[in-house]
Amino acid sequence: MLFQRNFLGLALAAGILGLASCNKGGGDFTKAKSGFEYKLFKSEGGKYSEREVAPTGDPTYKDRLGKILALNVEYRTAKDSVLFNSRKAQMGVPMRIKLEELKTKGGLEEALSLLQPGDSAVFRFNVDTIFAKSFKAPVPPFMKKAGNTMTMFVKADKLQSEQEAMADQQKMMEEQQKKMMAYAEEQIKKDDVILQDYIKKNNLKAEKSPSGIYYVVNKAGTGAKPKQGQTVAVTYKGSLLDGKVFDSSEKQGGKPIEFPLGVGQVIPGWDQGIALLNKGTQATLLIPSTLGYGQRGAGADIPADAVLRFDVELVDVK
Repeated sequence: MLFQRNFLGLALAAGILGLASCNKGGGDFTKAKSGFEYKLFKSEGGKYSEREVAPTGDPTYKDRLGKILALNVEYRTAKDSVLFNSRKAQMGVPMRIKLEELKTKGGLEEALSLLQPGDSAVFRFNVDTIFAKSFKAPVPPFMKKAGNTMTMFVKADKLQSEQEAMADQQKMMEEQQKKMMAYAEEQIKKDDVILQDYIKKNNLKAEKSPSGIYYVVNKAGTGAKPKQGQTVAVTYKGSLLDGKVFDSSEKQGGKPIEFPLGVGQVIPGWDQGIALLNKGTQATLLIPSTLGYGQRGAGADIPADAVLRFDVELVDVK
């Protein structure tokens, strides 16, 4: 979707913005009538100074209705743990939000209405209030455990028409794609050196697929190989090359995971690696980072550019 509204929904589904210092200086928070607290900073000649807003809100917001605001966002818990960073999650492409008439006070929408292009801001919300007003959902237990507040750091960039925003985003995505492809070409060479060294040290008899996956058949199956679109059932244990297990069938209740093969519901290394196996085969898949979780990594357990090992069994092909 081009214009996102539910920031935290995106964050919880998956670097600092350079605004953390704003939270430590520049005086106390101002409290909006609706309850949330904020600090606003305007940029003047490359330096930031506080910007005041009338208690009734920003009267110029009406002039921005219908426009698209490009911005970068970071969420943190009350314990200052980073929940989501849009620069990292979107590989440097800013989020784009369509500014609409305020229907709810005290939530994210009202906070964004205070921003003008070039502004930086820190917003602090009560977690019960923000989830009730902006997300229409209960507060996740881990956030309640962290404390009663959620902080949002924002750097507002451009204000554009929908047509301008779509053209700008398309251009940025094309540039990003070129950078990612160039990065992947170099990274897969590095990953291959790591994998070959790992295979040698562990005396593995591995075969290599054209895409760069190494696989070891530990027990050959007698069934047919699955085809694209068929549903497969797989038991697995996923680990880093240092042996740290990050996921397994046992952790997920002991049952095989089922998914249609080759349609992108799993990482490319799985779509391609499972397709190499006959039904009933037990194997080890050694997957380069470019066919795993790439530059982003995944959560706290899988770092960026991590080469992965999966010990799998293709239990069934449906």
